[in-house]
Amino acid sequence: MRSLTLSAILATFLWSAPIGGVAVLVKNTPITLYEVQQEMTLTGADAKQSADNLIRKKLEQLEANEKKITVASSEITDEMNRMAAQNNLSLDKFINAMQSTRGLSEKELREKIEENIRGQKLYSAIAFSKMGQPTPEEENEFYQLHLDDFTRAESFNVTIYTAQSKEDLMAKISDPMRNISNIQMKEETIPYAAINPQLAQLLNKIPDGNFSPILPHEKNGYMSFYMRDKNNQVTEPLETVRPQIANAILGEKRNQVLNDYFTRLRLNADIKILRLP
Repeated sequence: MRSLTLSAILATFLWSAPIGGVAVLVKNTPITLYEVQQEMTLTGADAKQSADNLIRKKLEQLEANEKKITVASSEITDEMNRMAAQNNLSLDKFINAMQSTRGLSEKELREKIEENIRGQKLYSAIAFSKMGQPTPEEENEFYQLHLDDFTRAESFNVTIYTAQSKEDLMAKISDPMRNISNIQMKEETIPYAAINPQLAQLLNKIPDGNFSPILPHEKNGYMSFYMRDKNNQVTEPLETVRPQIANAILGEKRNQVLNDYFTRLRLNADIKILRLP
């Protein structure tokens, strides 16, 4: 009896695989159709772009393994605690907020944070020299190109809708004229300086006449801000936001180095796209 070759066995396995099956092989490591579909749902990208995203992630994982780069569970938890504290939230409330505003489950949030930490470690292992701090000229140029990002209102005139049921609140947002007895409303003027930076940033981005995403509220309830209007738009002076600008520029440079590295890596990697959703 003629023996089957390894490639024939592999092909038979791939095409007879159960629900999901294998969509892509990256160095003989599979990416399933189910993973591509999840990425499409999460990002809103089409099948090809979602597959490209997952190929990049897989290459990062394989490269991290080759360089013996690991991310401990405690590192992820520490970063989550840091992000929660930065937003003046308990860890549980921070997780709920990410679920409400970004649609990320705790598992998905931990995976995102793990990717970020691994990317930082990969950059340190890949970069040939230490990145220098941005020059004042670079900071000035970034500031001028992103003036809208540094423009904010001094206060926000909002109507705050709260409810114990997320479904009731979603129904109210969908049809503001509808009377729903379980929803409380309160009009407030919120000073920018009186709230944490993340909430202030969120409110600042809501167009007048629109609702915020649904957010967690005290006692396991939910809330949404309806933006009536904003008061006195001001632009932060350059000197105030220089540290923020420097971090943004360094982040862009780091991402460019990683993108260039993995673009070259992908050109030489054994990647087979078998089928897409």
